[in-house]
Amino acid sequence: MKKIYVFLADGFEEIEGLTVVDLLRRAQLDVVTVSIKEEKRIMGSHKIPVEADALFSQTDCSQGDMLVLPGGAVGTDNLEACQPLLELIRSYAGQGRKVAAICAAPRILAHAGLLNGRKATCYPSVMGELADAERTEDAVAVDGCFTTSRGLGTAISFSLELIAQLLGKEKAEEIAESIVYTDPAGIYS
Repeated sequence: MKKIYVFLADGFEEIEGLTVVDLLRRAQLDVVTVSIKEEKRIMGSHKIPVEADALFSQTDCSQGDMLVLPGGAVGTDNLEACQPLLELIRSYAGQGRKVAAICAAPRILAHAGLLNGRKATCYPSVMGELADAERTEDAVAVDGCFTTSRGLGTAISFSLELIAQLLGKEKAEEIAESIVYTDPAGIYS
């Protein structure tokens, strides 16, 4: 079974993180929420407390199939300040393994120099921080091992794209139908 790690930090955008967890688990993927601090309780950006499955310091993420970074301005700042997480992201990218980020979180990848020359998207106010990326306003952008998305309003499309990448388009369409989601623009492949 494919394993996906979703990293949570105080100030993360709840919808962006939990939509990914919910839909990927509906697709029968092994999703582990990981707190980057030394306690499992994380406070979302809208003061919704969430309990992570695991602590980063006690979790071996080296054998996963995908890393996911939810956004939220403060949450993104906190994720980016976690040096061991940045090292893990660089390791995955260096091996061509999947890394996904939504809302403000793609800026973490850009600041690390991982999006240079790659198609990417993010929250509109953060777009300037994508620096040398090929910036797009698409709801979801995929380039190589990187998947980026714009924000809360694109969280379902983002999640379905991740499912399509991991399990195929049919599975993504099955999950979309099960939640009564229509995708007239054909956002997820």
